[in-house]
Amino acid sequence: MANIRRHFPGGPAEAARTARRVTSIGLVINVALSAAKFAAGVFGGSQAMVADAIHSLSDTVTDIAVIVGSMFWQRPPDEDHPHGHGRIETAVTVFIGTALAAVAVGLIYNALTTFEERHSSLPAMIALWAALGSIVIKEILYRWTAAVAAKVKSPAMAANAWHHRSDALSSIPAAAAVAGARLLPGAQFLDHLGAVVVAAFILHAAWRISWPAINQLIDAGAPAEIIRRVERAAMSVDGVRAAHKIRARHIGSGFEVNLHVLVDPDISVRAGHDIATATRGRVVFETPDVVDVIVHIEPAE
Repeated sequence: MANIRRHFPGGPAEAARTARRVTSIGLVINVALSAAKFAAGVFGGSQAMVADAIHSLSDTVTDIAVIVGSMFWQRPPDEDHPHGHGRIETAVTVFIGTALAAVAVGLIYNALTTFEERHSSLPAMIALWAALGSIVIKEILYRWTAAVAAKVKSPAMAANAWHHRSDALSSIPAAAAVAGARLLPGAQFLDHLGAVVVAAFILHAAWRISWPAINQLIDAGAPAEIIRRVERAAMSVDGVRAAHKIRARHIGSGFEVNLHVLVDPDISVRAGHDIATATRGRVVFETPDVVDVIVHIEPAE
């Protein structure tokens, strides 16, 4: 829930409470849904449904990460953390992605090593109904969470919403695997195949979660569009003749910007300081992902 915009009714504090409330409701739904799908997979004899239940559990992990992590990464800078606590969010993200990848590898290994084993019975209908119910519930949860994320301007919450949708999508091959195994009793391998497909969804989610966070940890630069927006904002400030040497690094889900602006060489130190302050405010206001700005004043030659 980093970068919640100031214009939200009630201010950042109310926006944070709203985001946490919605995420907490999503957590309760995910726990119940994961338990229901796991039970349906075990008692319905479907590996694909068990794999899908574990994928649903990954949404629970991200819900907890958003709720608990936001209590720390939203803290202001202090003596030990002069740049703030945003990297806590990044570290939690990498952990979640790594854990998801490990789960996916385990599911694939189990499905492949038991591929030729014959089930004592066909997957039960309870597994199919659980998969279909999951698709509907998670799509509703995605739409609600995404709408609130847009309202409070929370990138972390928006990412969590897409995790809900990925869970809905992963239930489709699980449902198809159960239905196929029932319609074609001699093709029970479809259940194992469905587990592998679901695990592939989990691996894909793990990659999409981990890679951006890893880039943040190694101080990858901001996208070119962010740099262009920073330059446009700086150039719109009275007294700024040019802006250059613009750099940006990740601080949690936001960016810290460092830039040089050229000003009239004959102005006073006070006037130069006022231009730097105005530049900082304009960049933060016009570039939502920017959370801090360092402005260097240089004389225009």
